[in-house]
Amino acid sequence: MRAAVIADGEVAVQDRPDPEPGAGEVLVRVRAAGLNGADLHQRKGNYPAPPGSPPDIPGLELAGEVVALGPGAQRFAEGDRVMAIAGGGGQAELCVVHERQLMPVPDELDWPSAGGVPEVFTTSHDAVFTQAGLLAGERFLVHGAAGGVGTAGVQVARAAGAHVTATVRNEALHDGVRELGAHEVLAPDAYADGGPYDVVLELIGAPNIPDSLNALNTGGRIVVIGIGAGFKADLNLLALMGKRARIMASTLRPRPLEEKALTARAMERSVLPLLARGDVRVPIAETFPLDRVHDAYERFAAGGKLGKIVLVT
Repeated sequence: MRAAVIADGEVAVQDRPDPEPGAGEVLVRVRAAGLNGADLHQRKGNYPAPPGSPPDIPGLELAGEVVALGPGAQRFAEGDRVMAIAGGGGQAELCVVHERQLMPVPDELDWPSAGGVPEVFTTSHDAVFTQAGLLAGERFLVHGAAGGVGTAGVQVARAAGAHVTATVRNEALHDGVRELGAHEVLAPDAYADGGPYDVVLELIGAPNIPDSLNALNTGGRIVVIGIGAGFKADLNLLALMGKRARIMASTLRPRPLEEKALTARAMERSVLPLLARGDVRVPIAETFPLDRVHDAYERFAAGGKLGKIVLVT
């Protein structure tokens, strides 16, 4: 198979042996695979793949067709359209995924959209609802709302009946984020006086934490899933105590199979019906063929986009 391979801080397409599914696993012919910030960190050598995943083939999400079943795998059949988060290896023509991590692709989704669903919608849904417990009628703030996880967070929070405020640095993208469901879209330095917020989804990093805490409602929650702008923050514990607030953080990639399976089932219950009805969607900034994986990474790193960069095979 052909696969994107990381070597010496660069990514390029190479030939690799076809993987074979083990017990409970499924071999997927990849049709589309979204890029994520973790892929850039892995390219730099800062985010190694977890044990059991290809160490040098990136890709945390994929969509494609089942082409072979390992021993005991029976949830899907050959030819089924599926998508999944993976520990790595998604940016290739073939990828092995445990059947419990797989989700069916709604008929309404084309391949690029399906390839941009698993990582960002699973991450946002898990953080906003499973971790932070967002409720209908609460005020929700998402920092960095123009990226993949941000656009997913805006949409799932709005669909759940929350009042959504988004911060986006690039003013040219504000209207696009409003169209996804944000009630207000603000510059990154303009949110502090707009609270109080019940849940804050932090995708930027440490610099936002002090002002987000000040703008938090009593009993509010901050959930951190992005640290691109820094990972060390000054924290006023007295303010945290006074507001009876919580700060939590989450990652998906290193979780064991059992926990990843739970996130997939939550997606099937709560998010896939929204995608099938068109209540939420996957904004695609640009697609690239696998042969242009280097260009795709450079486009992702350049920023200034709304939604996902997706590789198609």
